[in-house]
Amino acid sequence: MTRIYPHIIVAKFGGTSVADFDAMSRSATLVLADKNVRLVVLSASAGVTNLLVELASGLEGPVRLDKIETLRTLQYNIISRLKQPDAIGQEIDRLLDNISRLAEMAADSCSAALCDELVSHGELMSSLLFVEVLREQDVETQWFDARKVIRTNDTFGCAVPATSAIAELAEKRLRPRIEQALVVTQGFIGSDATGQTTTLGRGGSDYTASLLAEALHASRVDIWTDVAGIYTTDPRIVAQAKRIDNLSFSEAREMATFGAKVLHPATLLPAMRKNIPVFVGASGNPSAGGTLVCRDVLEPSRYRALAVRRRQTLLKLSSVKAQPAHRFLADTFGILSRHDMALDLVTTSETSIALILDSTSSTSGEADTLTTALLTELSSHCHVEVETGLALVSLIGNALAQATAVCQEVFAELEQHAVRMICHGASSHNLCFLLPAESADSAVKALHRRLLE
Repeated sequence: MTRIYPHIIVAKFGGTSVADFDAMSRSATLVLADKNVRLVVLSASAGVTNLLVELASGLEGPVRLDKIETLRTLQYNIISRLKQPDAIGQEIDRLLDNISRLAEMAADSCSAALCDELVSHGELMSSLLFVEVLREQDVETQWFDARKVIRTNDTFGCAVPATSAIAELAEKRLRPRIEQALVVTQGFIGSDATGQTTTLGRGGSDYTASLLAEALHASRVDIWTDVAGIYTTDPRIVAQAKRIDNLSFSEAREMATFGAKVLHPATLLPAMRKNIPVFVGASGNPSAGGTLVCRDVLEPSRYRALAVRRRQTLLKLSSVKAQPAHRFLADTFGILSRHDMALDLVTTSETSIALILDSTSSTSGEADTLTTALLTELSSHCHVEVETGLALVSLIGNALAQATAVCQEVFAELEQHAVRMICHGASSHNLCFLLPAESADSAVKALHRRLLE
């Protein structure tokens, strides 16, 4: 019988929440605790995507077979705990055979499209297994291929969703299903206009959940992970880090953009457009509470959190011709635009530009924006310097660009550090500075102690 659910909740579970049979069982209990949870979005089981990315890099014989056997073991550790393992075992074997075939192709010739096709199998397998876990609890559950709804462009490794197409397809293909049964689908993966598999970048399952929530006009998105909310900084760096119970969309988006791993940077954009609250909690300990991200927060404090983004590259471009500053800047940004380079933080002077490249978001994890063609064209226009081994530390807060004494309080703690670049003023929610990677943790500890404890 079809039922209308006016308050749909989309629940997303990360890799640790579906890592093994016990984790899947705990997550299933969470899903069944709220009848408004009608759509479940899953990441690959913990460790699986990393194995698939390695296979996509083009491994040879014995090493490749060893990785595939590790994948098989991870899947069968779950299958062996099911009451009726045979049917799903055949389906997982089919996917593992496909992984083996694609990995062999990657060893001969690797490509971004092939990488996306290969790594998509992690989510396909975890979602199939989770459906079986739910069905064993006598719950009417349907498996759904997210690629039928998540339409993207063909930028493999970090595809851009087509939100209008997603909205139309979700209404047509997904809503009828969630009104009949609980639906389980995949995060992270989509398809382009020709049907080729694409991915939304590392951590993109959060983004999928938010896009589907927007398309279905959901009342909330629940992000279940391995930590009970969003903290003032990474607790692995600072043991005294505290959970933030309520965050505004703007604050949380800044934190995600500048390195907080709990949320994918783009997750909050669809939620902001439709004013859909996002809850972040720990699937292993749901009673511990979590963080609710929503439009407004009463009386937010000046300093809210510190984020770190590692594996950053500094690109410095200096004019070598006698030309006006506006012409140099226009020509330089024209070159960057022609090569589709995603600009991050930028500082300028009359004759030079410094900008940060982030290599942490794509599926392959490679800084593929600095292509030979781009460097060649830039070198014919200006002097180019590239510096790697850096980390971006960001202070997240409110009205930072208008407040007094911010720089004094921050940079008093950084006098022993070689700050390579500073960005402040463009946003009232952040103050960012680039440091040698080995300095980042000590800087965060000092700043957290002074500003957030």
